[in-house]
Parts: sequence; C-alpha cells; structure tokens
Amino acid sequence: MNALKTTAPQRNSLYDPAYEHDSCGVGLVAHIKGVPSRAIVDDAYAVLKSMEHRAGVGAQPNSGDGAGMLTALPYDFLARVVPKELGVELPARGMLGVGLVFLPRDAKERSLCKNEVESLVAEHGQQLIGWRVVPVAPDEADLGAAARLTEPHSEHLLVGAAPGLDQDAFERQLFLIRKAASHKLRTHAALSQ
Repeated sequence: MNALKTTAPQRNSLYDPAYEHDSCGVGLVAHIKGVPSRAIVDDAYAVLKSMEHRAGVGAQPNSGDGAGMLTALPYDFLARVVPKELGVELPARGMLGVGLVFLPRDAKERSLCKNEVESLVAEHGQQLIGWRVVPVAPDEADLGAAARLTEPHSEHLLVGAAPGLDQDAFERQLFLIRKAASHKLRTHAALSQ
C-alpha cells in the first residue's frame, strides 16, 4: 500500500513547486452517470453557500466577491422559456450559443454594447437570435448595499450557428466573437464602466 504523499514534487523541467497554492474554495457536484437534474444545482448551491470566503463575505456580510457555479447549457429550460419570452424557436441542440452578458446599468451605454456585439455576431456570419433579460431578485438574495451599487444589468445573448456549420466550427466562432467583443468594449471611449 502506498502512503499518502504530503509534499510537492521537486522542481523538474517546467514544474516548479513554488507556484503551488491551494484554491480559496472549490466544490464539485455531479451525477456519476452525467444525468442533469435540478437536485445537482440545489446541492451545488448548498456547497457554494457553505464556502464562506468565496460565497458571500466581503466587507459587508451580504456583499460577496461574485462566486458562482458553472453548469452545462440548460437547453431544455431555454427551449421552454425563450419561445414564450422572445417569440422565437431555438436551433437544434449544439447549434445554440448562450452568453451571460453583464451590461452597463445606463440604458444608452447598454444599447451601445448590445449593438457592438450584434455587429460582431453578423461579422462572424452567425445568427443573432436575440437578448433575454435574466431575472434577478436582489431583495430575495439579500444583496448588500455595496453589491447593489455595482450590480450590472444581466442578459443572455442567444446566437445560432450559420447554416452548414458543424458544432466545433460554431464554438470557434463563438470564442472569436467573445474575444472581439471583450476587447472592443473594454477599450470603447463612450463607455464609463
């Protein structure tokens, strides 16, 4: 039986133990057979709330540092709500890109950002499906005053693949759109945020 190794390996080639450090907090919740369920999200939320440092304690007890959870794209959920909210059907599974976009609270600046992103989607030959306002409930979440001052306006950007594009090529286009939008908006002179 091997004993548990309690020290980092020695420096070797590109590896240097000086760069080793613990994460401030990471939790993983999954179904062993990859079956998605609401219970997994609920369990992950319980884990997140239990990580005091990551999940919500800054200078104010109810203004955290923005920790969250990463999930697979909830296609079935979006296929139910998007037709009701936007009046459009979604493309096939795997041919839909969804971005959670944090936009300025100022309506003029928000419109400018959305127009720039929409132009990039078109430039990359992909199909803009629309924007979906993400429902948030700051009062129910007990969002602190400091967090409320900087809370962005959140929307889902929905993009469909260009006709004839396979999933891998589509994902590459989504990556390029995201990188171009991030660069363009981060340096845009008309934006205050």
